[in-house]
Amino acid sequence: MLSKFWRDNKSLFAFLVLMVLFRSAVADWNVVPSGSMLPTIREGDRILVNKMAYDLRIPLTHIAIAHLHAPQRGDIVTVDSAAAHELIVKRLIGLPGDRVAMRDNVLYVNGARANYQPLAMTPLPGDTFSPGEYLRERFDGVSHVVRLSEVSPSPRRSFGPVTVPAGEYLMLGDNRDDSADSRYFGFFPRSELMGRTRHVAFSLDPDHYYKPRFDRFGVALDGASLTAARQGS
Repeated sequence: MLSKFWRDNKSLFAFLVLMVLFRSAVADWNVVPSGSMLPTIREGDRILVNKMAYDLRIPLTHIAIAHLHAPQRGDIVTVDSAAAHELIVKRLIGLPGDRVAMRDNVLYVNGARANYQPLAMTPLPGDTFSPGEYLRERFDGVSHVVRLSEVSPSPRRSFGPVTVPAGEYLMLGDNRDDSADSRYFGFFPRSELMGRTRHVAFSLDPDHYYKPRFDRFGVALDGASLTAARQGS
């Protein structure tokens, strides 16, 4: 009976095994449960993650067998953090050797001050934004939107300067006053960088019975937040 069951279903089992290996080593989608990357990533987004963006790993392990590409400033990265005890999503700000500081949420990288442009954020259909100040942050060729709280500024809105050690990276959330990132967990080693994300796979609204947010399906992450900003400007 078991042998007949196997014969009838071996193709399905093979597909499931290949799918698990593919999601482990090549590409996957991850649920985003928190708002630490607002407005770039919304709660309920399922983000596409390129697992081969930086390293080729043995499936189902963190063992890298080849370094493919160097992480770049501005990348949105999934990090399997030992310090945070969970998989987190943050933006890469500091590369190895960089000297990074922040003064009242103003970022300085290698002595150069980031430029900030105030933005009026307009919600896309079926979406909302938390109250706050939205700014376009530009530094060293990187441009993205960050959110600052109007009522609860972070106690760690200032730090450094600190020098990023070799083989490690400094990460911050775009929701600067409500993000547990390198200000709390320290630098993240390359071995914990699991992949890079640039697009939303699909999105479900947790505040409205997980209703699909079709306007978020397949959108480019930084493009989506900047589009909303342009609509409000």
